[in-house]
Amino acid sequence: MATTGRPRAMSGTIPSMESSAHDALKDNTVIVVLGASGDLAKKKTYPALFGLYRMGFLPRDVHIVGYARTKMDDAEYHKRITSYIKIADDDADGKAKLEEFKKFSFYISGGYEDGPSFENLNKFLVDNIESKYQSKERNRLFYLALPPSVFIPVAQHLKEQCYSKDGKNRIIVEKPFGKDLESCRQLLGSLKQHWTEDETFRIDHYLGKEMVKNILVLRFANVALSSGWDKNSISNVQITFKEPFGTEGRGGYFDEFGIIRDILQNHLLQVLSILTMERPVSFSAEDIRDEKVKVLRAIPPIERSDTLLGQYVAANGKPGYLDDDTVPHNSVCPTFAATTLWIHNPRWEGVPFILKAGKALNEAKVEVRIQFKDVTQGIFKDISRNELVIRIQPSEAVYLKLNTKTPGLNTRAIPTEMDLTYKRRFTEIKIPEAYEALILDALRGDHSNFVRDDELDVAWKIFTPILHWIDGKAGPAPKPVPYPYGSRGPKELDSFISKYGFKRTVAEYTWPIMNVSAL
Repeated sequence: MATTGRPRAMSGTIPSMESSAHDALKDNTVIVVLGASGDLAKKKTYPALFGLYRMGFLPRDVHIVGYARTKMDDAEYHKRITSYIKIADDDADGKAKLEEFKKFSFYISGGYEDGPSFENLNKFLVDNIESKYQSKERNRLFYLALPPSVFIPVAQHLKEQCYSKDGKNRIIVEKPFGKDLESCRQLLGSLKQHWTEDETFRIDHYLGKEMVKNILVLRFANVALSSGWDKNSISNVQITFKEPFGTEGRGGYFDEFGIIRDILQNHLLQVLSILTMERPVSFSAEDIRDEKVKVLRAIPPIERSDTLLGQYVAANGKPGYLDDDTVPHNSVCPTFAATTLWIHNPRWEGVPFILKAGKALNEAKVEVRIQFKDVTQGIFKDISRNELVIRIQPSEAVYLKLNTKTPGLNTRAIPTEMDLTYKRRFTEIKIPEAYEALILDALRGDHSNFVRDDELDVAWKIFTPILHWIDGKAGPAPKPVPYPYGSRGPKELDSFISKYGFKRTVAEYTWPIMNVSAL
């Protein structure tokens, strides 16, 4: 029997995605978490670091050093950083690993804007950790779990006082990257004075989510999908983010940024760019990011007429946005936004891309819904459209809605689906958290799932005019329409979506199980 000459285990590999080994931080590595006493660090960063350690993905003999203004001893620090790490009562191995994790996790307090504090941090790294290394190499990964107000002074002091001359240095920066095009450019320019693009890893954690990373493979490894991935087959695309809770006392922070800066301009636009980019030359970081930038440059600034803004009001026993004591009493900050983007290139000309995000809605969900055009008329009447749905969270899934004959003696077309629900198909796999995937990428030196500077610039160009309108910088600020807490969003949403050609599937269709007798 003829063989391909290729080992079976190699089937389906993506050589250009395998980052070069010489870029990975393997030994003599310190991870410094700045802002170690904050919410982001304890809820996301440290649980991700522990997850990587438990799976054996952290560098050999790694050390983790927390740094923040808060003064606390090791016991308090260890209690804080492990408070969101979940280990079952009967998991002896997990408990043992957690104790090991604490032993190489240290804490030092200091300011964010003065040189002597960072000199003290550097002295701690050298005297307590790096002086014990067997070789001269000293690698440092700095994770900035910090508010943007201190990004620049911290980045500057890290470069001036804590930069290793004998190894690799990397800095991970969290969003927000500015509030509009001008502030983003100022932030990027200031960071570039101290850190090169190659050393900088700008996190958008949606790029670390399993189903977002899967879009590239779904698109470019399947002829069955890629052949219909254009304006000739697709009617409209919706990318949706829904949260079932409001600001919950964090309204002061939210009111400064709003739902568009919080979700649409970064998370949903990143998903859009991966959905719509052309096939890259390879899956290496720069080839992917080149194509993302190219498609984003084909999107003009959003029009006011392509925008629907909402703000939740009290309902179902829950308070409204303006009932939050931390929110200005007359705020017109939108907590819901739907915006339609257009891509002026040969593949996508005329296809509306509707980005929707809202707080205090009826469910928690993030998904992509690609609706195809109607089948040729003449044989069928009122037949549902095909839809490809990529459920990003929760319950990761990909399903294709298609029409099939009703089971039994009747001949009638009904909507059903080909369903790939991950927890049913991959029963033994634990899907990693986005932060685990991204920190591992940074340790490996792989920029594929991080945001490049020119990508940020063009993303802000798309959204800045509409944001300045909402902020009242281009005439009177628009007043968002009210919607009840726990609803699907503003009542105007259905008509807004339908004007872009979206057709809802027959009301009797439900996913993932359908009662045929109801049809």
